[in-house]
Amino acid sequence: MIILILAMTTLLVLATIGTGVYLIGKEGQEAKFKLSKALKVNLFTFVPLLLASLVILVPDAVRAAAEGAEAANGGLQYIGAALSTGLAAIGAGYAVGAVGSSALGAVSEDPSILGKTLIFVGLAEGVAIYGLIVSIFILFV
Repeated sequence: MIILILAMTTLLVLATIGTGVYLIGKEGQEAKFKLSKALKVNLFTFVPLLLASLVILVPDAVRAAAEGAEAANGGLQYIGAALSTGLAAIGAGYAVGAVGSSALGAVSEDPSILGKTLIFVGLAEGVAIYGLIVSIFILFV
């Protein structure tokens, strides 16, 4: 069952990437609308698949907790590490998108502030690094 969910998720992500690459090459408002619709379909399909995989994995972790604490900690450590890295990457992507577009607009008006804007973009990228460090601590410390 887990392999089926992973295969469906992988196909969904690859289909969305392919659709995005195809529609980015097209011009016009209709292509943007179709790209937005494809991303919404991806989001509303990927999240339930992710929740279904958690529903399948959590009972195994609970069963392992009944058998032994070491096995349960191992499974929950992986889930915690994945969540910390994944959510930090999503937050960093959102932050870099917002800060980067604003920085690009500011630099186009006044090129002398390029260094200052790069600092803000770097701070936004640091969020993903913090999530990675937290997941390393969860797994190895």
